[in-house]
Amino acid sequence: MKIKYLGTAACEGVPAAFCKCEVCEKSRKAGGRNIRTRSQAVIDDRILLDLNADTYVHSLFYGLNLPDIHTCLITHSHEDHLYQDELTNRQEGFAHGVDGQPLLVYGTYPAYAKVVATINKGTGYADHNVLEDRVVPVRVKAFVPFEAEGYRITPLEAQHDALCEPVIYLIEKDKKALLYAHDTGLFPESTWEYLAAHPVKLNLVSLDATHAVQASESGHMGFAADAKIRDRLMKEGLADETTVFVANHFTHNAGVTYDEMLPAAEKYGFLVSYDGMEVEI
Repeated sequence: MKIKYLGTAACEGVPAAFCKCEVCEKSRKAGGRNIRTRSQAVIDDRILLDLNADTYVHSLFYGLNLPDIHTCLITHSHEDHLYQDELTNRQEGFAHGVDGQPLLVYGTYPAYAKVVATINKGTGYADHNVLEDRVVPVRVKAFVPFEAEGYRITPLEAQHDALCEPVIYLIEKDKKALLYAHDTGLFPESTWEYLAAHPVKLNLVSLDATHAVQASESGHMGFAADAKIRDRLMKEGLADETTVFVANHFTHNAGVTYDEMLPAAEKYGFLVSYDGMEVEI
């Protein structure tokens, strides 16, 4: 199983579009891994995680073959994780040569409802639904596993904006398991209870580290909170010394660039994600 990080920033990106803070200015000057687009990832070039306004850019620069993607998992309905207007580009007349398979967009009710509204709205260019059969919303619920393209996928409750019913995803295939945990603070006890009742050996854990070196445990996390998650996963027997831990989803408000956060992350044994990074497990 392989995960490719297409974007690794929080909603404003790094550098932020209208910002002249020290982190943004340093990042613009340094370039390279200090430049971050909004968070999105893809598993084995098949399972897309979130759909934001940078999706098209990711397809240009990181080999994301959007016409052949048929499964998209939405963590929550915030616009930096579900920019539903991008879906209209899959409509008849805009997308030619598609293979007949729809794009299945999985999400909890708020995300599901946004996709339904987009499909029902259409574009006004025709008197029929130009997205019909090209985009199909699928509602998921926390702790109810489902199968997609040969993967077993389990949404787990996240600790974020409750109104958007946020989830993180446990993804399993061929005796490999990956936990993609963005956007969330410290996991709710309901998620720990599920994991204890359905134990799995995690090969990779991708953790929200929005605040990096700053202390944060609610809604988003920093490295110290990530370490608490790691330690509990180890204690519960869900992870071990071979498990890869990746810190991801960063904001300029953390006060550090990619280069500057590396020493702190290394002390915790975390990899620091960057746009275009691939990890195979």
